[in-house]
Amino acid sequence: MPVMTTHIDGSQGEGGGQILRTSVGLAAALGTPVHLTGIRAGRQRPGLRPQHLAAVRAAAAVCGAETVGAEIGSMELTFTPGAPRAGKYRFDIGTAGSTTLVLHTVLPALMVADGESDVTVTGGTHNPLAPSFEHFRDVFLPLATVANLHACAALERAGFYPSGGGEVRFQVLGITSPDHAEPLRFTERGELKRIEGLSAASYCLPPHIIERQANQMDKRLRKAGHRPTLEKATWETFSPGTTVFLRAVFCRTVAGWFALGARGKPAERVADEAVDDLLAFLDTPGVVDAHTADQLLVLTALSSRESRYVAERVTDHLQTNANVLTQLTRRPVDILPGEGESATVVVHAQ
Repeated sequence: MPVMTTHIDGSQGEGGGQILRTSVGLAAALGTPVHLTGIRAGRQRPGLRPQHLAAVRAAAAVCGAETVGAEIGSMELTFTPGAPRAGKYRFDIGTAGSTTLVLHTVLPALMVADGESDVTVTGGTHNPLAPSFEHFRDVFLPLATVANLHACAALERAGFYPSGGGEVRFQVLGITSPDHAEPLRFTERGELKRIEGLSAASYCLPPHIIERQANQMDKRLRKAGHRPTLEKATWETFSPGTTVFLRAVFCRTVAGWFALGARGKPAERVADEAVDDLLAFLDTPGVVDAHTADQLLVLTALSSRESRYVAERVTDHLQTNANVLTQLTRRPVDILPGEGESATVVVHAQ
């Protein structure tokens, strides 16, 4: 008996590319055909752009999906998946589009596949509107192990806008079926154990930029009563760029923040952006940082049992992802107001 196709309005909620990635990513993992309309309808350049098309093609590759409308500028897409299949894959975005967002798209299917997968993605690794590579590797992946994810990631080459050219490698051991996925439970963060971070820049930029970023993070955090451990790195890249990353490690969770440099933007301000976000998080009862909260929501769809976690705050991405998950799985998702701007996310059992 054929599986019914789920229709998704791509203009709902925040109306961006995340609706597309969540839809095809979960469709590939769960075997649910989807038909999307109004893809990025409200954007200045609506429809599929190269980075979105790369995610669609990657999702199709890892499950042998048939697609209709997978082309630049298309605002409508039909995605009919086959079974998830482990293997060796290489995806080239062709622009500085986010490599981590492509990984987020294919991860659910490869997680429930039978066997080992080795994925290489080239493109941007540090983008202003996507999780940085460090956030993916050092925050998302450790938390996702609770769902029974067995994976690791390596930065082969950093890639900044506009040339991109970065490369990441992702390896995952499939658990053979969604039946083996575990629910997520992050309701307490426990004691803060340490704060660690990174200050990095392209080799073609003055070395003092890395030092100034690191010194500003260290000064700000020590003033707030913390003693961070900070690494410094110089990267060979096709386009110049700088970044900082901070991770707070608690007894029961981890959280992370990053910021990017830009022409005319002082190194100290780059550092301040990440520090401000970290200190703001510490003043909330949040267990999962705001950006990770919507990323984890996709994994909750793999387990039939209830998942529950406390998000730092509710974002448009979180709310939109919750709506898409409910449409695809028919499972209610509650976002319950908590202390301050925090909220408890509950994905009900199937």
